[in-house]
Amino acid sequence: MIWLRLLSDGWNIPTQIKADVMESKYRGANLDFESSEVKKCVRDLKEIDFELAYLALLTCEGLKPLSRWEKPLDDNGLELLRQTGLLTKRIRRTVKTGKEVIETIFSKLPAYLGLYEQRFGNRPIDKSAQTQRFEGFLFGYPPCCINEYIRKPYTPNNFGTEDQKILFHWACRDCKITVVLLNAYKSIYDLLNSY
Repeated sequence: MIWLRLLSDGWNIPTQIKADVMESKYRGANLDFESSEVKKCVRDLKEIDFELAYLALLTCEGLKPLSRWEKPLDDNGLELLRQTGLLTKRIRRTVKTGKEVIETIFSKLPAYLGLYEQRFGNRPIDKSAQTQRFEGFLFGYPPCCINEYIRKPYTPNNFGTEDQKILFHWACRDCKITVVLLNAYKSIYDLLNSY
């Protein structure tokens, strides 16, 4: 975390992000999953999309430093993410055809939003190894899994189909980090299914 502090010391963090950091009552703390406010917010996110709610909870709990939503998300969806204590940002990108796409990124830490925006804002989407490594770092993927995926995508691993399904990265064969992440992911996934 020291590098984030050093990076943000000289960083021009947008005013809206600064305001979001100061006003959120959940900032810096994990969510109280028993709170009726939190339950309602999570249920509302689930109504938009189960995967969006799942990403939000993983990010709130610090299991993912940054998450990206690639489907359209209206202002209500952004507000729900903010109510869980997340900072949000819409990023404009383009695909090879020149068509513009809007991504929504969210994190508990403004530095991650700034890093993503600086690197990808108003730029074309690419799948280079360098981009995959940087995105993998921001999204909290194990480096061994990122490198394996770049070398040979979807190499068979020792994780069951149901386990792989709840991850957001393709695990490398005997990944020790994914084993630890998987237990934490499962607890969030099961909690979300109970709402």
